[in-house]
Parts: sequence; structure tokens; C-alpha cells
Amino acid sequence: MAPKKAKKKIEGGSNVFSMFEQTQIQEFKEAFTIMDQNRDGFIDKADLRDTFAALGRLNVKNEELEDMVKEAPGPINFTVFLTMFGEKLKGTDPEETILNAFKIFDPEGKGHIKADYIKEMLMTQADRFSQEEVRTFCLTQNWDVSPAFAPL
Repeated sequence: MAPKKAKKKIEGGSNVFSMFEQTQIQEFKEAFTIMDQNRDGFIDKADLRDTFAALGRLNVKNEELEDMVKEAPGPINFTVFLTMFGEKLKGTDPEETILNAFKIFDPEGKGHIKADYIKEMLMTQADRFSQEEVRTFCLTQNWDVSPAFAPL
């Protein structure tokens, strides 16, 4: 009898946890844990700054961080984090569509994209990264940094 109640709750509940499959919730929990740098159960400006630094973006403006934190209705615990992502993901493409988009960059179907190609795309497309930003990003990913990406 308990499994039926659980199933009903998942199908019709307004609970934020009913918006996602259990595997998705676990992935969000892992992301939250990575971002909660000081391990206090909340994501704040300092956590966001540290997360950006780990991703190679070192010069994030205070205003940007404040704007991100202000998107939440209050302190960002895991439930708020999950709710915010649920709202952001409404109307996003299904996973299969996203994977198909990445296949464009992996025409041989090997399951990976060459680091040099990613470096080139980061510096030449959309919001272009500087050489130093790409170099820092590569180092955080434990990629080889060729002499072409050495500091100027």
C-alpha cells in the first residue's frame, strides 16, 4: 500500500521533489554540495565566487553575485536550489536533444570532444574567453596546457 501512496504523491504532488526523477534529484544534490563550498547547507555569494573561481572565472563582479543570490526568495538551501532549477528548466530541451547537439562536435561518435577544439571555441565564439581564462579553465579540468595558452 505504501508504494501506491508514494507513486500518487510523485504523480500529483505540488512538492518540488515531484518535479524530478530520483536520479535527477541526486545529480542536483551533488551540484549543490559542490557549490556549497563552506558546507553550511546554504549557497551564498562567497560560495558562488569560489565556484566561479573553480571554473576559471576569477573576476566575477560583486553585483553579478548579488543579482544571482537575489533570484532566490530567501537563503538558498537545497530545496530552494531545486525549486529554482525546476523553474529554469521548464521548457528546456529534452536530454536527447541536448545530446544530439553535442554530437555535432563529436562527428565520429567517440563520446568526447578534443580539448584543443574546446579551447578554440571558447576563445572565438559567443562570450569569448581570454587566453588566460581558457588557460585557468584548462588547469581546473586537469587538461594539458600547451605553450600557446601560457600567460602572456
